[in-house]
Amino acid sequence: VQLQASGGGLVQAGGSLTLSCAASERTVTNNIVAWFRRAPGKEREFVGAVNWNGKTALYEDSLKGRFILSRDNAKNTVSLQMNSLKPEDTAVYYCAAMIATDYSGIRNPDRYDYWGQGTKVTVSS
Repeated sequence: VQLQASGGGLVQAGGSLTLSCAASERTVTNNIVAWFRRAPGKEREFVGAVNWNGKTALYEDSLKGRFILSRDNAKNTVSLQMNSLKPEDTAVYYCAAMIATDYSGIRNPDRYDYWGQGTKVTVSS
């Protein structure tokens, strides 16, 4: 399975951007897809994760209310809608997937089986 992240770009503070993570093939139904990000000079950070049917999503506490995850299994895609963007949201965003049915360890990058190549988001002040 290959993941392709897209949708990054340059946006002004306060604006919105939607990232997309497309899978190369239909993954098993019991999977969790997450987004991580890495800002310049910082460690990789968990952003959020959504379960296989899209009905349950978890977010990093600081991002709740601004970032929204959704998925369309018919199109093998997971989207990350980012609103009210701030300069500190500037980072390379990565999507990742793991074969799992529970959220234990979802913030641990080592738990993920597949990774996309990353898409860069720059928020100007």
